[in-house]
Amino acid sequence: MRAKHLAILEFVLALRKFPQQAFEQPGEILEFLQNNPVMPETLRPYLSWDRQHYTRNLIDKTPLFELIALCWEPGQVSSVHNHRDQNCWMITPTGRLRVENFRTLAQDIAAGTCELAPDETVEMDTDHPCAVDPKEPVHRVVNPKEWNQRAVSVHIYSRPFDTCVVYSPEHGSCGVIQLHYNTAFGRPVKPSSTAP
Repeated sequence: MRAKHLAILEFVLALRKFPQQAFEQPGEILEFLQNNPVMPETLRPYLSWDRQHYTRNLIDKTPLFELIALCWEPGQVSSVHNHRDQNCWMITPTGRLRVENFRTLAQDIAAGTCELAPDETVEMDTDHPCAVDPKEPVHRVVNPKEWNQRAVSVHIYSRPFDTCVVYSPEHGSCGVIQLHYNTAFGRPVKPSSTAP
């Protein structure tokens, strides 16, 4: 079946038609993403860029999911983080990104300690969306400097959430942080915290 490119508003309307069960397992939404890439030019009203840190730009939010565009300058990297037992799907309408996954060998959030081991690495581009493994959800996203190109990724989270756990594999530490948006529905949001 040939992929049908959707404008972002068509993409949102299609997502809103999925029942709750579709957001509880990775398969159905991942298949939708494989068959319905987003037209990158239609994302422009929602994008913002920052030389210091990638940006998080809210496009849509319902009780079942939130849809966010992330803008990555060359060399920008997220912290290693999880998604608090929620499903996450990612597509890259512009450029390409590397997703580095980790296995959690030990974790004590209250004590702020963890032990992680590197796992598989996957590359995302227009034709290769991915879903975070709910059993091993710890990962980071990288826009390698040597690729020398901007990238935009669109993330679907299975229920809106505003915290996550961030990890330092090098120091064996972890902790909960508050998340924020740089823009919401195309308008700037006053900064209040950090992103993973």
